[in-house]
Amino acid sequence: MALTLETQRPTRVHRDFLAIPDFTRDELESLLVLAERMRAGEYTERPLTGKTLAMIFMKSSTRTRVSFEVGTYQLGGHALFLSPRDVQLGRGEPIADTAQVLSRYVDGIMLRTFAHQDIEELAKYADVPVINGLTDLLHPCQVLADLLTVRQHLGDASDKKYAWIGDGNNMANSWINAAYSFGFDLTLACPEGYEPADLLVARAQKVANVRLVRDPFEAVVGAHIVSTDVWASMGQEQEQRERARIFAGYSVTPNLMREADKHAIFLHCLPAHRGEEVAADVIDGPQSRVWDGAENRLHVQKAIMAVLMGGESL
Repeated sequence: MALTLETQRPTRVHRDFLAIPDFTRDELESLLVLAERMRAGEYTERPLTGKTLAMIFMKSSTRTRVSFEVGTYQLGGHALFLSPRDVQLGRGEPIADTAQVLSRYVDGIMLRTFAHQDIEELAKYADVPVINGLTDLLHPCQVLADLLTVRQHLGDASDKKYAWIGDGNNMANSWINAAYSFGFDLTLACPEGYEPADLLVARAQKVANVRLVRDPFEAVVGAHIVSTDVWASMGQEQEQRERARIFAGYSVTPNLMREADKHAIFLHCLPAHRGEEVAADVIDGPQSRVWDGAENRLHVQKAIMAVLMGGESL
């Protein structure tokens, strides 16, 4: 009997989650409904039974690691933590090679890294779902968790006014992507030279009221959600002193919050530097929903994994 040599592994049909607009608005709404069911304890299925998520951390993290690892376990699966010391990426192996090898072992890959092009290349060559745990350009899981927090406390997230204060970083870019997907009003107050990505702003402005201003007080007038982030993100520590000078007028203080809607809530992706980008009276005060936002990372990411890896429909 003649032997047939397999020359190529069949490619699995799958989807990735690298940015919020990777899902349609209807799919995003359904994803948030699924995440809310998980938050409320109404979802008991274990769609990841027998499946494994590879978690690659080129950047360290508390919330990303714990939420993905716990979430995978709660859905019946197993998560592998891989630092630069644990994978050959840390020694210069091409991303394409890592993608193809891991695809032979695992059912999904989460990457938390620096350059956004790295996760795009990983997704290009992997034949299992790839999830963006954070890049320097985008932080989509956190913004979806924040939107779940808005639904939890204020109802429909699409008819609210949002204000972003501070650096035009990966969180700001993901809020812009969310405005593009959901059509809500978003005003961003950023210092000159620290604006978010031009292309993302231009795209969002075609379908939503997205504005860039300099004055934080102008940005928060009537806002239902006020959000910020540290002034120097991971990898920018050497710029801390200069950024502290430039961002000095961009602290979220009680005075600033008084310009927002009287029922406004405050969000922060954490870690936070009290006394810098946010006053302790705000992040620890009655308007803060920061801890709910941190918890909701777990529920949103479980929903994403259930859909991408577990076959859950939207």
